[in-house]
Amino acid sequence: MNKLDSSIAIKGQFTRMEKTDIINITAQQTSALYNWTFSIIQNVGLSDRHAHIVTSASLLITTFLVLYVIHFIISAIFNSVLTKIIKKTKTTWDDFLLKNKVLNKLSQLILVIIAQQIIPFIFVGFPNFTAGLNKFLNVIVIFAVYAFINSLLKTVRDILRTSKAFVDKPLDSYLQVVQIFLIFIIGTLIVSIVTGNSPWSFLVSLGAASAILMLVFKDTILGFVASIQVSANDSVRVGDWIEMSKYGADGDVLEINLNNVKIQNFDKTIVTIPTYTLLSDAFKNYRGMQDSGGRRIKRSINIKISSIRYLTEAEIAELKKIELLAPYIAQREEEIQTYNQRTGVDESVLVNGRRMTNVGLFRAYINAYAKHNPDIHKGLTFMVRQLAPNEHGLPLELYMFTNGTQWAFFENTMSDVFDHLFAAIKYFHLEVFELPASDDLRHLLAETDFRSIGKDKDKQD
Repeated sequence: MNKLDSSIAIKGQFTRMEKTDIINITAQQTSALYNWTFSIIQNVGLSDRHAHIVTSASLLITTFLVLYVIHFIISAIFNSVLTKIIKKTKTTWDDFLLKNKVLNKLSQLILVIIAQQIIPFIFVGFPNFTAGLNKFLNVIVIFAVYAFINSLLKTVRDILRTSKAFVDKPLDSYLQVVQIFLIFIIGTLIVSIVTGNSPWSFLVSLGAASAILMLVFKDTILGFVASIQVSANDSVRVGDWIEMSKYGADGDVLEINLNNVKIQNFDKTIVTIPTYTLLSDAFKNYRGMQDSGGRRIKRSINIKISSIRYLTEAEIAELKKIELLAPYIAQREEEIQTYNQRTGVDESVLVNGRRMTNVGLFRAYINAYAKHNPDIHKGLTFMVRQLAPNEHGLPLELYMFTNGTQWAFFENTMSDVFDHLFAAIKYFHLEVFELPASDDLRHLLAETDFRSIGKDKDKQD
């Protein structure tokens, strides 16, 4: 039998099997590769039906083996040649290509495109099979394109993070917005391919379901809007120290996503809060404090009011020995003496005229000591003030800033200042107010009992 007769016989068999065979083969001319393979298998002695099944299975298996070899070659080129070139370069942006597996995704995309061209060509005489296969391959191509674009977007995100202009921007939120947009597009295309309808008809049908979509994606939409407003207003950046007591958050912002914000507290715990809460709830951002270069000290020493009094000449002379306070005392003595002489007050009564008090000199000493302390910031607000007296005495508040924002440095500086002041207050004949402890009460009770016993003995005598 010559080739022409064989081809006519195969066509006749295709026509007879068109309506009865599972493998729906039309009378259309099949590929030369299929005819050649069919002739070889038919010579083995198989029936026409079995020969068609074996031929189809053999070509399908062979096609997958060829595609595997092609994939191996492409992967070897990308992973061996290009990877070595990238690792030898001094630039860092191409390293992110390896990190996000851009080359792997590209090799997969190339392989899928090759498969999309080869397989339908081999099985050209199988309309039902090739129709379903084309749909399947088209869907795979869409997924491969999305995976490749997604890896490229991640690479762009990582490259932008190395730039100072974008290091504190919520890039993850922007990436997720683009990803959602891409997923919506590929979802529309996949539905269009599977159903055979136009993508526009699918989009029109979504209009009726918009209310349901708004409800399902409520948090995502709110997070998207919040990310845009947070970025536009520059209210929160990655790396900022924020505090939200309502959610137990007090630490550094690690990541701002479309749906949530990750905050690492100072005890190393991670708190995740919805992104839209940055707009709906109040929070404290310490970025301004960190940018200023100083951290505020706002703490008081409560002075026992009964210990406040005028100082005698001898006590003032003794306090002049304090080097930081001597210039201030000399200036004040001159001002007081000038005022009293001009007004002609009776200085035999201490309340007449102007005099120095121990609490006034102590406040002046705190000013002088803080100004000479190199760890106190001199360019920011600086004062030592009296607050309103209360049941705990007279508060002397130190309102100033440390010359640094690190937590440990701030605490150490503040502790050193107050350690010194608590020890120095006795030189001014002042007392720090504190509530009586149990030992104080027992000592007071013992003294009361002792005095009562003494009075009773005096009466008996």
